[in-house]
Amino acid sequence: MTTTRPATLADLDRIAPLFDAYRQFYEQPADLATATQFLRDRLTRGESQILLAEDGTGRAIGFCQLYPVFCSIAAQPIYLLSDLFVTPAARRSGAGRALLLAAERLSAAHGKLRMELTTARTNHTAQAAYAALGWERDEVYLTYTRQTGA
Repeated sequence: MTTTRPATLADLDRIAPLFDAYRQFYEQPADLATATQFLRDRLTRGESQILLAEDGTGRAIGFCQLYPVFCSIAAQPIYLLSDLFVTPAARRSGAGRALLLAAERLSAAHGKLRMELTTARTNHTAQAAYAALGWERDEVYLTYTRQTGA
């Protein structure tokens, strides 16, 4: 059985390896020190909300990270669900679903209008999971990015 809860700085050593694995999934080199420092900064500064998924034995099996941002068109605060990861061994266990539902409850509790996320066009498994939970794919707007620094 999967449980979810908000992570704290005390969970850093449990979340950082998951975050490092998440970054490796997106073709970044393994770098536990960078992953740890990045999460430490987010948690210390209160810049994100991190939810931790644990299995029935209390082992950390996944996480999601939400950043508070604003929707200018709606003139409302929203969450950007930036990161969602479940360990390969725990996939198809319901952990991803549990994290998404926990994120939805957290978003509502924090007065956010909605959540937004992006995923790779080729990540059909994730897309199916999002659709099954009522997420709607944006067919109107395109996302563009531009590097401005290191």
